[in-house]
Amino acid sequence: MGYVFDFNDAVAYERWVKNSQNQRTARLENRLMTEMLKPIRGETLLDIGCGTGVSLAPFIDLGLQVTGIDASPYMLDATTRNLGNRVDLYRGFAEDLPFEDNSFNHASLVTSLEFMDDPAKALEEACRVAKDRIFVGVLNRYALKGVQRRLKGIFSHTIYNRARFFSVWEVKQMFRTLLGPDIPVSWRTVSQLPTRPGDATMKFESSRIVQRFPFGTFAGIVVTLVPRFKTRPLTVRHQAKHGAMS
Repeated sequence: MGYVFDFNDAVAYERWVKNSQNQRTARLENRLMTEMLKPIRGETLLDIGCGTGVSLAPFIDLGLQVTGIDASPYMLDATTRNLGNRVDLYRGFAEDLPFEDNSFNHASLVTSLEFMDDPAKALEEACRVAKDRIFVGVLNRYALKGVQRRLKGIFSHTIYNRARFFSVWEVKQMFRTLLGPDIPVSWRTVSQLPTRPGDATMKFESSRIVQRFPFGTFAGIVVTLVPRFKTRPLTVRHQAKHGAMS
């Protein structure tokens, strides 16, 4: 199940999002997400651990049919305030999604894997309900900002005390354990600098070359899923011809 955000967590997160500098960071991360996932208008997407809906809005703007699920009722309340009836919302856990196999074209987990007790099971469930691609956005374990956050958590209580930071390679390995070593995986990172992005750094951060550095604060990983089909045994009826054997 992992850590479920309470009322104070939800209020603090909404306050963080409303900060103008943090909005620049969110736009940078959302741009990376949509560029890597490459969804098509009319497709369906499930955002697992949707929080207050920050990562849902870009997909709605692109014309996708969007569904969000989160374990926190306070986060879902915030999503409803922010997005209204433009998104279908469910309360539930990433490790046990209440959807049928192959229900969505895509699935996304954006800074939600960090707060789950069983991240491998959450990815397995994402692979089950999606049929095309999965985007995972994580707080990079090897980013300078990530190190600062972990150090701060030693001396004071922050939400990052509850988080498990991942590297690109750890997420890739979990997917390859689930889906096999040949599964197509790509990755990029943004927020290379520990400071919040300004006008001068946004162009730098948007460079595809720079995004191939493995030390950005936010890492995006996309997996292209191999088609899976449900099968059931069919009874084969055969009537032997009389006299076929003597």
